Amino acid sequence: MGDRLIEFFGTECIHCRALLPMIERLEKEEKVKITRIEVWHNVQNAKLMQQYDKDEKGNIFCGGVPFLVNEKTGKKLCGVPNYDKLKTWALGK
Repeated sequence: MGDRLIEFFGTECIHCRALLPMIERLEKEEKVKITRIEVWHNVQNAKLMQQYDKDEKGNIFCGGVPFLVNEKTGKKLCGVPNYDKLKTWALGK
């Protein structure tokens, strides 16, 4: 765990595909890097997602993809947020 911005996604996930243009825009406009980790076809990555996918009480936070984690702030997003919410998450505001 560090200071990464992470998106856990599935290759065939339509919601993940819908989020991708916003991620690319965010990376370009805000000069941030989001590490994309595929979990549907990689058991190790799926296990990693499970480690992150918990709320303060240890319950499952999201349970699916897309699932976004800001390691620096601890903030998490589940699903496809609007661009402003994605930007706020990424910039730690």
